[in-house]
Amino acid sequence: MEERFVDDGAGGAFLVRTEGTGPGVVVLHGGGIDSREYGRLARVLGERCTVHRYDRRGRVGAPPLRPGHDVEVDVDDLARILEATGARRLLAHSGGAFVALRAALRLPVERLALYDPAVSIDGSTPTAWFEPFRAAVAAGDVPRAMALAGEGADPDAALARLPMPVRIAICRVLLRTPVGRRMGEGLPTAVTEVGQIIAHDGPASAYAGVTADSLLVAGARSAASFGRVCDALAAAMPRARSLRIAGAAHEAINVARPAFVAPFADFLAA
Repeated sequence: MEERFVDDGAGGAFLVRTEGTGPGVVVLHGGGIDSREYGRLARVLGERCTVHRYDRRGRVGAPPLRPGHDVEVDVDDLARILEATGARRLLAHSGGAFVALRAALRLPVERLALYDPAVSIDGSTPTAWFEPFRAAVAAGDVPRAMALAGEGADPDAALARLPMPVRIAICRVLLRTPVGRRMGEGLPTAVTEVGQIIAHDGPASAYAGVTADSLLVAGARSAASFGRVCDALAAAMPRARSLRIAGAAHEAINVARPAFVAPFADFLAA
């Protein structure tokens, strides 16, 4: 694996980890986690592509969020990563897919692959949980904030239907794990990022200007809203198609079993 730093233009730098061989692909991680959770994905996809991973702003070791941060700052950061790596293909997950889709409106992206895109189309993103979530983060109540974030991610999941005290107890256990601790650390950044997703709610036609070849994928076991968003975007974007992966849940891209990665590799290595 090769590591390099890419200047952020404001005295900071992004650490970019590169591995594999083939066409260059930049991976954009989801919200609440960082690029470390995509190590297995990078290894499997790296058999056919050169994979570049970096942490978006607000993560430990990455530049901080800027005052008045909005998604266009993330797009500007991605532009620097693309310039430094020469990559023109993106694979993005959840909240990272929102950044990638906004980027594809104005950056030289040739191929765009999204998994479970956290993009709000005509009110598809639930919002009732967001203000309680923001308040819990501000109060430092990390277990409650995590429980509310889980509800926001998939309101139809069995976990989201449990009583709040039970969900909080489960989150306390999760916070004892490395992944849980990283999720807890990322909550203040998640407030900003989710706020941007909600603020950019609108019709799918807002992305009709994305001309990159696009593969829009939802897990069959993920929240149903992801599939609906993929279908709506595919109908609006001129060179896009929508796909479901049977048996796949939201975290399937982190687990990165070869059968799951295969359709992404076929598309991105083409």
